[in-house]
Amino acid sequence: DVQLVESGGGSVQAGGSLRLSCQASGYTRNWRYMGWFRQAPGKEREGLAAILTGATSTVYADSVKGRFTISQDNAKNKVYLQINDLKTEDIGMYSCALRLGTCLLSPASFGYWGQGTQVTVS
Repeated sequence: DVQLVESGGGSVQAGGSLRLSCQASGYTRNWRYMGWFRQAPGKEREGLAAILTGATSTVYADSVKGRFTISQDNAKNKVYLQINDLKTEDIGMYSCALRLGTCLLSPASFGYWGQGTQVTVS
């Protein structure tokens, strides 16, 4: 079975940085998009960034371009999300997932969600 486990969240001051990790197991990784998503308190889950595993193709939501960077380590089966210049609007639960459908950043197109990692900014 596909399993995704996120880590790296925490409580940071505004302007700080975090690198979130998504450890993947249980499937042949390449040529599938892995995505990062955020669910802020009281809001719907939103797509942030996605990367084509085994390749260099990435896509970002307009709202995070320039501050968020998605990357991967194929040898470790990990996908990362680097977040710089953290803002209070970045507060939320961050999750990774594997694309099963056709839309690149729509949560409805993704599955095998991890449990998430919480980011708090003060």
